[in-house]
Amino acid sequence: MELRRGIALVEGRISSRFSLFAKMNGLIVILFIPIIILFTYSNGTAFNVISKELQKSNIKQLSFLSSQIDSRINQMMDFVITFSRDPNVQKFNGLNIWEDRYDRMQTRYVVQEKMMLQSGITNIWPVKYTVYSQQNKEAISNSNKSVTYSEDYLERNMSGKWTYGNGEEAASGQPKAFYWFYTDSFGQQGVLGGSNLVVEASFGHENIQNMLDTYKAGGQGDPLFYHKGEAPILNRSASQPLSEAVIRYLDGQAFGDTLQRVVQLDNKSYLVSAVKSPQLNWYLVDIVPHGQILGPISFSRNLFYLSMVLLFAVGISASVLLYRNVQRPIRKLIRGFQSVQRGDFAARINANVHNEFSFLLHRFNDMSQQIQGLIENVLNEKLRAREATLKQLQAQINPHFLYNCLGYIINMAQMKDEEAVVSMAYNLSTYYRYTTRIERQTATLDEEIKLIVNYLDIQKLRNGRIHYRIDIPEEMQSQHVPRLLLQPIVENAVMHGIGKSYASGEIRISGEMSDGLCKIYIDDDGPGMEAGLQEALNRKMKEPLQEDMGCGLWNTNQRLIHKFGERSSLFFTKSELGGFRTEIVWEAASAEEPGRQTAKEGAEQHADDHR
Repeated sequence: MELRRGIALVEGRISSRFSLFAKMNGLIVILFIPIIILFTYSNGTAFNVISKELQKSNIKQLSFLSSQIDSRINQMMDFVITFSRDPNVQKFNGLNIWEDRYDRMQTRYVVQEKMMLQSGITNIWPVKYTVYSQQNKEAISNSNKSVTYSEDYLERNMSGKWTYGNGEEAASGQPKAFYWFYTDSFGQQGVLGGSNLVVEASFGHENIQNMLDTYKAGGQGDPLFYHKGEAPILNRSASQPLSEAVIRYLDGQAFGDTLQRVVQLDNKSYLVSAVKSPQLNWYLVDIVPHGQILGPISFSRNLFYLSMVLLFAVGISASVLLYRNVQRPIRKLIRGFQSVQRGDFAARINANVHNEFSFLLHRFNDMSQQIQGLIENVLNEKLRAREATLKQLQAQINPHFLYNCLGYIINMAQMKDEEAVVSMAYNLSTYYRYTTRIERQTATLDEEIKLIVNYLDIQKLRNGRIHYRIDIPEEMQSQHVPRLLLQPIVENAVMHGIGKSYASGEIRISGEMSDGLCKIYIDDDGPGMEAGLQEALNRKMKEPLQEDMGCGLWNTNQRLIHKFGERSSLFFTKSELGGFRTEIVWEAASAEEPGRQTAKEGAEQHADDHR
């Protein structure tokens, strides 16, 4: 008890130190958590603010580009309206009754010269102008290609709005152009009266590309001009796969005048912004790599996290170093004390450290060695005392049986029954040959059964109405049990069961193995025992030996407990035959499969030494 208290005290002190180290590691973690949380919050706030400002700036830039495009388109439209009122243009659509051919050629030349001059003012936005005279069925253009008058062409395109394409198939590999048709009709635009002047203004996709290239040169995006259902106009250095991915995304969206979203394209994050051009009804779309714009912020955030990881690793390394030099020896001491507390006094600690803990480890090994020696001495004394007790109990049983045998021989001799005397003498000699083998304190169950058969045959000679049956499984017969385990029980059944009734005479011995236990049942059909006396007898088996009770059954029970442990016992109950039953239970030496059983009848041959 004092040893356990000392071990518990040492364990308590060591455990408190161990918990101190755990608290130190927890403190490191607790110090890092607020710093990481505050930085994450501030970084997230800055990230969101910059992201919103970036979105606003991108929308403003796209709106400015859209206003530039609309401004150029408005300039074109203003020129067309003004140009349609020019006297030479009006003259071109006149009747030409008093003019000669030279005047008509001169008028055409002046009109064409003005259109070429207007188109050449801004090289970045070249425009094609064409004047159609519905009165004279003629057309003039500043294009290098010849233009012919077509009434169907005019009626097909007189919508009053800018259109992409003029209803004719474009040349192979050539994109469409934007067209706008204006008539000098005082009525509704888009209606031809038969003598109207029609001015066509058109510009190609190159104009839009020039604007997109200029925009891309001053930013980090990848702009394009988009209209659902039409081929987009890309800048000249656009990424084709990225543009196709954006077009697929935009085709599935429904948006108004503007659109701005962060989308995942090809496993990358992009800011997609779109602004509608009011004149052309197309959208200016800009694709900005989200990570590229916010890269410096992400880099600084990742650098901070990396620094925190490195600091945490340094703290853990210091903790591990402390663990190896301090905590590990303490853990060894804890495990050593736990082993000693469990009863493993052979536990030793490998004291290979070269610090202050080496003294404690060596002293623990010395203490454990001394305790082991003391325990072994005490255990040897207990074993010797147990062996002496077993021998004493067995010696008490042997005279008990001898007295009964000698009394029987005397009775048979007085009755002049020589055969019974001879049979008893042979059986008695066999019995002593069996019991005097002091080199072994145990025997197999098969040897014990042979002795019981010998004994019951002697009793059968004395009392002709005695008959018996022995039914023991073969796998039980190899079990080792204390010598003379069954003989006192069977003798008790014969003397107190059958001997007290003239109507009884059956002895039945059976056995079984279950749940790792061997069980033998000894039944008789005698008068049995009252329930109260039977309970008292079961209770006395667990108490010390008393003077008013026989020693045979009590000794047998004590031998079972000494041999097989507390799960072994004798138990008394009412027999199925109507008499008394004794149950002998002990723990099996090994678990075996149930085998077939053999039955030994009273007429079976046995005890070859006296037959």
